[in-house]
Amino acid sequence: MHEEGTLLQSLDDLDRRYVLHPFTAIRDHLESGPLMIVEGKGCRLVDSAGRSYLDAMAGLWCVNVGYGNTEIAEAIAAQSKRLSYYHSFSSMGNDVSTRLAERLVTTAPVPMSKVFFGNSGSDANDTEIKLVWYYNNVLGRPEKKKIVSRRRGYHGVSALTAGLTGLDNVHAGFDAPMPMIRHVRAPQRLWEAEPQMTDEEFSASLARELEELIVSEGPETVAAFIAEPVQAAGGVIIPPAGYFQAITEVLHRYDVLLIADEVVCGFGRLGRWFGTERFGIEPDLITVAKGITSAYVPLSASYISARVFDVLAEGGERFGPIGHGYTYSAHPLAAAAALANLGIVERDGLVDQAAKRGAYMLERLRERFEDHPYVAEVRGEGLIAAVELVASRDPLRRFDPALKMGARVARASLGHGVITRALPEADTIAFSPPFIVTESEIDQMVEGTGAALEEVAADLARS
Repeated sequence: MHEEGTLLQSLDDLDRRYVLHPFTAIRDHLESGPLMIVEGKGCRLVDSAGRSYLDAMAGLWCVNVGYGNTEIAEAIAAQSKRLSYYHSFSSMGNDVSTRLAERLVTTAPVPMSKVFFGNSGSDANDTEIKLVWYYNNVLGRPEKKKIVSRRRGYHGVSALTAGLTGLDNVHAGFDAPMPMIRHVRAPQRLWEAEPQMTDEEFSASLARELEELIVSEGPETVAAFIAEPVQAAGGVIIPPAGYFQAITEVLHRYDVLLIADEVVCGFGRLGRWFGTERFGIEPDLITVAKGITSAYVPLSASYISARVFDVLAEGGERFGPIGHGYTYSAHPLAAAAALANLGIVERDGLVDQAAKRGAYMLERLRERFEDHPYVAEVRGEGLIAAVELVASRDPLRRFDPALKMGARVARASLGHGVITRALPEADTIAFSPPFIVTESEIDQMVEGTGAALEEVAADLARS
């Protein structure tokens, strides 16, 4: 027993001593150390002290088929024995990534021509911006390079994509965004719509804002608009009816490409295979990651339409072989994991299950939280939802950010055996469990988080 306790302490000490954690308050972590997860099965995780948690977030919106799936593990193991790695530079290829590319293109939500493989959503979006710039250079439009994103969108944290991400905490201290990036408002009714606006009126106002920005910047300088079908990390923001149709009309008017960032939404999270089909989006490029392998191995893909690819192909005459790629592009282990994962999702009907479980989850969240004095809104789409906390419902008023209300609720939820996530820019608690979650597990997630909110509210009242 003493040796086990010493080992746990040693792990915590080693982590504090040697690991720089992403999205973590450094000094706080040096004092408190990590929550060390050592095992996962289904929707449950176990920490180094043996405590069990329901994972209401599927990791970071990504472990769609759940933890410990032996079918995917065996596919990775078998591939590692047959061909563990080979690169895809200079026309080299491997059979498994080629089969995956065929599957992705032939099942794309809108017609696509090719896919480019990377390792993360960040690098995939970075790839697509570079391709957009290359595309316009080939067409003789060297000034058409600006990218429009949205406040509270999340598109990565590389030097370029950190600026596409419309969250202040990703910009702070990093000299982001880069000078060619612009932002427009998020399509969130709660904070952005005028009282009494219909969805169509709100969508029209957002489209006008985008058009005014393009015109003021100069249409000859604006290259692309990037958007998640549902903004995940920014608050689970679901667009109003007619939004993407109104936006698309503006983009077509000024010859601006549309990038659909499906990193969270793609492969079933919304109860449809893609958010693109759910919201009738017409993208020129599509970004996927996360759910493509259920996070068993890092992998991303950039879908490229024929409109864009045909121009890229022309570029070789002027620029030579395309000067972009990664050591691990089209990695065979990642491709094997993706083929196994997508096969499971399709065979087991997990997209339909995500829709059904999502409807149940939203119903339970509304029952538990909708009348709470600190809850402004419960919203969701498919198997993703959010509870937005406010200091006052009428008049609508946010909590003082210094209170860190959302983070306190998420931390208190751990004591009830539930891992949720507090999202930035607002006190929002997110829910995005694996597709295999049961109704009983959803009940536990909702009740555990509800108990945590009551504890934090009581602490707030006492203080």
